[in-house]
Amino acid sequence: MQARVAAVHASTVHGFSKFEEDHIVLVEGQGVEGDAHVGKTVKHRSRVARNPQQPNLRQVHLLPAELFDELLPRGFPVFPGEMGENITTRGLDLLSLPTGTRLRIGASAELMLTGLRNPCKQIDRFQPGLMAAVLDRDAEGHTVRKAGVMAIVTAGGSVAAGDAITVVLPAQPYRPLEPV
Repeated sequence: MQARVAAVHASTVHGFSKFEEDHIVLVEGQGVEGDAHVGKTVKHRSRVARNPQQPNLRQVHLLPAELFDELLPRGFPVFPGEMGENITTRGLDLLSLPTGTRLRIGASAELMLTGLRNPCKQIDRFQPGLMAAVLDRDAEGHTVRKAGVMAIVTAGGSVAAGDAITVVLPAQPYRPLEPV
């Protein structure tokens, strides 16, 4: 199965969920045009409060649609955009990719993965108990964060549902994704 974009989302306001769009425009070094998190420096309010000059490693949030498939039978009806992602993917194990992986999307856009989204208490405000549902433990007892990955835009372009996603792995040794 070819990895594809399932849906795209943006919001001009700092809220939890984002609105589905026909397409979004990725701007190199900035993020999603018109989104509240666009910019070279960090835009997440808690991070701005700590240091507004930090580089924005969270320009684009990606989430696999397969997470929704997993959550629904567990009593959590969650749909694309509701967890604040900009790009919902299908057919791509985002969490297994290493830091620095490049995702080429559509005709010209490219993202570079910077890390994992660290779920916060807003998830439980959206649906009580959802935070625990997007956290897991691996065989060694380490926390597994399933709330998506974060990326920066390395080449701009338009992205829409149905666009193909090509994975370009970084040079080895691979570094696992860590929360950013």
